Amino acid sequence: MIKLEQVSKSYNGKTQAVDHVSLEIKSGEIFGFLGPNGAGKTTTIKMITGILEPDAGSIEINGHDIVKDPLLAKKSFGFVPDDPNVFPRLKAIEYLRFLGDIYQVEPAVRTARVEKLSARLGLTDALGDRIQSFSHGMRQKLMIIGALLHEPAVWILDEPMTGLDPKAAFVLKEMMREHAAAGRTVFFSTHVLDVAEKICDRVAIIDHGQILAQGTLAELRVHSQSQASLEAIFLDLVESDAEGQATAP
Repeated sequence: MIKLEQVSKSYNGKTQAVDHVSLEIKSGEIFGFLGPNGAGKTTTIKMITGILEPDAGSIEINGHDIVKDPLLAKKSFGFVPDDPNVFPRLKAIEYLRFLGDIYQVEPAVRTARVEKLSARLGLTDALGDRIQSFSHGMRQKLMIIGALLHEPAVWILDEPMTGLDPKAAFVLKEMMREHAAAGRTVFFSTHVLDVAEKICDRVAIIDHGQILAQGTLAELRVHSQSQASLEAIFLDLVESDAEGQATAP
């Protein structure tokens, strides 16, 4: 479970990147976080994961406040960032062993999980190679394996399918659905609206730091008074918001 209450963040005291955002992502669901470039998605995710501290509001992950109780909060989630560039001179297996130590995963358990996840995502043969030799997609697979190594209850994924080959993208979607079906939480941002429409239980659409709408696809259709696709609803909401911003005093 992830809960945001009236969360705000500005840069340089001027640019309001996130403006009083409230969200509740429940256990047992896949929640999609959608918005155009610069809408506030990544800033929100960085606050949820403790990389940035909110100016106002509160964020809880499985009942732990990310600011007041950061270690317990961070132990309960796995995070895949939008930029998979880490420790390029390490071998992939060295990076995964490092993460296993950080999360205090027993060596035998860690080995079994690495074998299972790398086989599923097609990275087994590259574990002995240095990360600097990896393509973007291979680095993305490595980030996913590392994030899931301690079997967190909450997955937080920022554009997780960017660079993945079709098979790996299919496997990841399959894993996300399995994770939610087990009563756990998946929160992810994406620009691929077809994927969001197919696999998300609920979504939120953000623009200019504010939530324009949230709910199931059926609820969004009621909100927009249309039976359109998620893509059409998204574009209509974002365009309407842009017009409102342009005419605001």
